[in-house]
Amino acid sequence: MDYLDIYETHRQHLFGVAYRMLGTVADTEDVLQDAFLRWQHADHEAVTAPRAYLTATVTRLAIDRLRQLKSRREDYIGPWLPEPLVQPPGSHPVELANAISMAILSVLEQLGPVERAVFLLREVFDYDYPDIAPVVERSAANCRKIFQRARDHVHTAQVRYTPTPEQHQNVTQQFMTSIRSGDLDGLIAMLKDDITLTPDGGGKVPSARVPLIGSQRVARFLIGIARKAPPSLRLHPCGVNGQPGVWIEVNGAVDGVMTWDIDADQITAIRIIRNPDKLRHITTHARVRPTSKNARDGQA
Repeated sequence: MDYLDIYETHRQHLFGVAYRMLGTVADTEDVLQDAFLRWQHADHEAVTAPRAYLTATVTRLAIDRLRQLKSRREDYIGPWLPEPLVQPPGSHPVELANAISMAILSVLEQLGPVERAVFLLREVFDYDYPDIAPVVERSAANCRKIFQRARDHVHTAQVRYTPTPEQHQNVTQQFMTSIRSGDLDGLIAMLKDDITLTPDGGGKVPSARVPLIGSQRVARFLIGIARKAPPSLRLHPCGVNGQPGVWIEVNGAVDGVMTWDIDADQITAIRIIRNPDKLRHITTHARVRPTSKNARDGQA
């Protein structure tokens, strides 16, 4: 197997490492390109464990990229959310929910680059501390302490309840129906009392610039948006980072992505990404599966 085949064999894994570190597809692809160039010029015969070598390279590059992105994200207009990864309807990969969910990625933003790398390598990719240490240039004992601190931060966002696919579908249909019909009381009943709706327009499209908190406020906001929606609006059910959601079509183009967290039969958090810079990678594949005449109603 030549060096190109080796890289392609591990590319999906490397994408997962970089995306979890960075939260954006564009930066992930840049890091993978840089990693490939370094791999291209490496002494391949001296590399006894290509996957570990490439993972370490991608992680170090992602740490450097996060440091570069720090000021840009601090100056971001409104709440910052990760770029969504959209999957076709019916393909909710529950096993990935804890690893790449919007909830976890958003909490990871609170960690420093090294903390984030240690947490992901240990918690998601099951690296031992002696293997993490050379990647982040810390001692194994220090990595253990870093991980414990990072885990305490992330613990609050861990998914404690995993809905079945049927619950996903039922809640999604009821949620969409309540919004479409303007059923305020029905929608409020579906939302957790302390629900938070986080919008991300990046200052580039009309969007609230602060999160909305509380079931009544969130319900009124969603129904108000639906009433003002243009006739061309369509909602296409999909998976978003292993969670239920929809991608929003207006005038034939992707206008946004909405996803939500479910606990039993209630929605606990909603995230709406409308920054066009974060939707570019969706445009080319969002229509892989044809939509039906009921797409506007949120039906598959």
